[in-house]
Amino acid sequence: MNPMSALSMVKSGGLSAIGAPFIVFLLLAMVVVPLPPLALDFFFTLNIALSLVVMLAVVYVLRPLDFSVFPTVLLLATLFRLALNVASTRVVLLNGHEGPGAAGRVIEAFGNFVIGGNYAVGLVVFAILTIINFAVITKGAGRVSEVSARFTLDAMPGRQMAIDADLNAGLLTRDEAKLRREEVREEADFYGAMDGASKFVKGDAVAGLLILIVNVVGGVAIGALAHDLSFGEAFKVYALLTIGDGLVAQIPALLLSTAVAILVTRMSRSQAISSQMNTQLVGDGRAVAMAAGLMALIGLVPGMPNLAFLALAALLAGAAVWLHRRARAARTEVTTTPETAETPAELGWQDLPPVDPVGLELGYRLIPLADTRQGGELMARIRGVRRKLSEELGFLFPPVHVRDNLQQAPNRYRVLLHGVELAAGECHPDRDLALDAGQVLGPVEGIATHDPAFGLPALWIEPGQRAYAQAQGYTVVDAATVIATHLSQLLRVHAPELLGIEEAQAMLTATAQHAPKLVEDLVPKVLPLAAFTRVLQGLLAERVPVRNLRGVLEALAEHAPRTQDPQALLIAVRQALSRQIVASIGTSGAADLPVFTLSSALERLLQEGLQQPQNALEPGLAERLQTSLETQARQQDAVGEPTVLLVPGTLRHSLARFLRAAVPQAHVLAFHELPDTTRIRHVGQLG
Repeated sequence: MNPMSALSMVKSGGLSAIGAPFIVFLLLAMVVVPLPPLALDFFFTLNIALSLVVMLAVVYVLRPLDFSVFPTVLLLATLFRLALNVASTRVVLLNGHEGPGAAGRVIEAFGNFVIGGNYAVGLVVFAILTIINFAVITKGAGRVSEVSARFTLDAMPGRQMAIDADLNAGLLTRDEAKLRREEVREEADFYGAMDGASKFVKGDAVAGLLILIVNVVGGVAIGALAHDLSFGEAFKVYALLTIGDGLVAQIPALLLSTAVAILVTRMSRSQAISSQMNTQLVGDGRAVAMAAGLMALIGLVPGMPNLAFLALAALLAGAAVWLHRRARAARTEVTTTPETAETPAELGWQDLPPVDPVGLELGYRLIPLADTRQGGELMARIRGVRRKLSEELGFLFPPVHVRDNLQQAPNRYRVLLHGVELAAGECHPDRDLALDAGQVLGPVEGIATHDPAFGLPALWIEPGQRAYAQAQGYTVVDAATVIATHLSQLLRVHAPELLGIEEAQAMLTATAQHAPKLVEDLVPKVLPLAAFTRVLQGLLAERVPVRNLRGVLEALAEHAPRTQDPQALLIAVRQALSRQIVASIGTSGAADLPVFTLSSALERLLQEGLQQPQNALEPGLAERLQTSLETQARQQDAVGEPTVLLVPGTLRHSLARFLRAAVPQAHVLAFHELPDTTRIRHVGQLG
């Protein structure tokens, strides 16, 4: 490396890149280079401080992934502690005969003050700490890490599919989906690293026990053979030093093991552990009140330490009262407006609230889903739905007015369109919905239900079962996603009712910025705005996006001087947009378009029936036609192809309106609406 490249590395932050290898080299050097007692005191104190910092960082972190460097920190801390054990062992064995202070003040303090200078007590305390660390905390944390890593890896395909489903439904943008996929990969890497890092802690606990045995045996042998001490004196001196050394290393190890256990047992929620315990453990004080009552009963039993139990019962009762008042104040926190006038004001038009185009009413248990202060994601999901639908269909969807409705069931929600209930459903905000898409490997416990958007069989499961359900083949979404997906489907179907004259004028204003002459000469000089709006509504009713508004306007400019009939104009616009319509069905320009046609007899009957004054079909004929097309549509869905009915132009509009509700997945095209470059494949005939 030349001097200029070295200087540029330093300027670009190369010192931080050199720091990590230097720390590892320093740790390895501590194993070989003898350290004086003063240096040991400093490093032992630093070890305890580092363990406390890591422990507190784990407590205050919001999500486990926010501390993704923890496995590396755990490895370095373990290496640091083992290097200190080797360095202190060297000092104890070399200078232990000089007295308790031969290995530094920290080891002497732990040997004298913590265990009172009694090596028997020290052995018992050290054994207890080792058992707690090795058999309880380390073993449990290792098991949790192993299971979490396995479930996370097994659930990765299902979670990726859920992200793709949210992206296709408009709940996520491409950037948000990319971040979600990156988070899934990071979570798998994190729990895999934690599974391996927990083995460091387990090995460290075993190493601490073995180092204690080696130090005691080696110290007694060196003291008796090299320094002419009796076996009793040598055992007492070296045992105290070894136990002090072991306790100095074992306490930070216990802190780090506890930090590992806390981190791997955390749920993946963006909330601190103190907030989770505050809301889930103590809550509104009912559990604390029950505990106070039980403590009071125990305190009244004769022969028990009555004062201690009754005093604690009083403290718990006071805490329960305070928690209950706090929860009640949070529920009833409302803003009231005092009366400023003695006589009521006159009723005016401003007192009549406008009817929202789209409304969403939530039961009181679903309100936290819409509260961003409580981590609710429903509002962000609704914004994503509006953005996705606006981009797909070509006009700006109105805002969704979300409000609470305490008169309906707590878990119920309903969607309103212009003040009228459109659909309703139930959600469990504390559970996730596992959708059965037909590829489930095994059963999962939960509350059986159906997805409100698509009608798929589903289960409301506990959040802790999410990874297991995904591994079994379920697609798991949260409650906010369920409501947003249901809302997205409803808005897509009822898009024509949301595009009015105001929205049509806004679309014309936006188009006039790059095609001013086209807009100026057409609306309202040749075509009234109301007729233009009817044409757009007709396109949306037949699932044709209005993104290509310039193409719509050019077709209208050609035919509007001859007719003002919205139906005739719609036919002309559909023919102008034929390439877009065929592409929206789901086939590319080079693929064959599978089509069904009408038999000559059925076509003649339909022509005669639709030419009657009432423009209606005979009931028996209509039922047979619906049944036949439904059967063909199910067969097409099974092979992954669209259902397209190709009919004469005189029948297309009437058949499309008739079949829209019965067979919504069917597309009805006229012969003249097929582009010249489209190749068709005849797959059946309705007769």
